[in-house]
Amino acid sequence: MTSPNREVLKEIPSSTLRTLYTTMLRIRKLEERIAELLQSPSEIVCPVHLYTGQEAVATGFCANLRREDYVFSTHRSHGHYIAKGGDLGALMAELYGKATGCSRGRGGSMHLASPDMGLPGSSAIVAGTIPIAVGAALALSLKKSDGVAVSFFGDGAVGEGTFYESLNLASLKKLPVIFVCENNLYSTHMPVAACLAATEIYKKAEAFCLPGTRVDGNNVIKVYQAAREAVAAARRGEGPALIECLTYRWRGHVGPSYDLDRGLRKQEELDYWMKKDPVKMLEATLLEQKIMSVRERDRISREIDEEIEAAVTFARESPYPDEIEVDKGVFKN
Repeated sequence: MTSPNREVLKEIPSSTLRTLYTTMLRIRKLEERIAELLQSPSEIVCPVHLYTGQEAVATGFCANLRREDYVFSTHRSHGHYIAKGGDLGALMAELYGKATGCSRGRGGSMHLASPDMGLPGSSAIVAGTIPIAVGAALALSLKKSDGVAVSFFGDGAVGEGTFYESLNLASLKKLPVIFVCENNLYSTHMPVAACLAATEIYKKAEAFCLPGTRVDGNNVIKVYQAAREAVAAARRGEGPALIECLTYRWRGHVGPSYDLDRGLRKQEELDYWMKKDPVKMLEATLLEQKIMSVRERDRISREIDEEIEAAVTFARESPYPDEIEVDKGVFKN
């Protein structure tokens, strides 16, 4: 995992590189602020799966999407929501269960939704949104649109039958859907090698006659380039792709802890991956290549801090849903 070289950087506008950095830093700072809040019993009480360490994946992909393109997320949805352009106040309010939340306080961390900006919904069901993304891509195809659907999922979803069924149908119909596996090496608390007989997930695309690629999921430039190629091909009507992004979540499966006290992983492993920090890696490159100044970096950091604290204040001061609306939005016979 190395920093992108100068020639690669020349292919991407400086403004885009700074935007990639800002998005990753926004995700990182928000997740770490949420981790602090989770340790207080009077703040956020819903289950929260943090995205810290995986910021490059959502950022690199969503930077290639239009507002009307679809993104389908998982229980670890904050990064996708933010990278697609979601409002921090609405996200934070949702974590607090407030009526001003993006899912009106009814979904919590694992069920973020913002249809107006292309995120119809997230699901805590492993692999649950993969076939939905295929359905959305089918609709785009039938409407002769050049829109794209992106399905984000973890390595654990590869153990579900619907993953293979979705790849098959998408390939058969040449649908404009990108399957993005965020392989963070753990399926809940089990190492991926304990769950899959074949751990090179990208190779599973071969059986369905669609391209499969593995990229360094901690290098946002490489993710961005892989996403750009796959999205462009999908828009041209060339069909789907499977992209496996090797990455690592710093925090535990759920909550703010690091899962070190439970014997699930070793400190040495966590340290190894934290040294491959996707945010710091891009930051160092931009400073070295004079694409971003120290003053600009500090300004971006300060503005994000202010934005996050404003979101926390908004969430705390927002009202809870009215009890008379308890059955609103619930499907019933």
